[in-house]
Amino acid sequence: MSTITHMPRLDTIEMVEKVVRKEKTFSSKNQLWRKLPKQVQYSTFKKILDYLESSNKIMYDKDGAIIWIFADNPKLKKLLRETTRLR
Repeated sequence: MSTITHMPRLDTIEMVEKVVRKEKTFSSKNQLWRKLPKQVQYSTFKKILDYLESSNKIMYDKDGAIIWIFADNPKLKKLLRETTRLR
């Protein structure tokens, strides 16, 4: 028996990412899931969180809270653009 796995669409990934980026932290997966503007299947939602964690955009603390960690600060981006690269 084969299992068909649903892959999240890009717009769904971006929707979840936008909510986490804006709020910065959620005490649980369920809290974030309920905060989404559109319904998402929970299995799809978990895949998106796995992707965001593997791409170093979120992390989980010891209690399971979700924390946005991606360096997207405008000041940091400006600093990186203006920094001289060392070879």
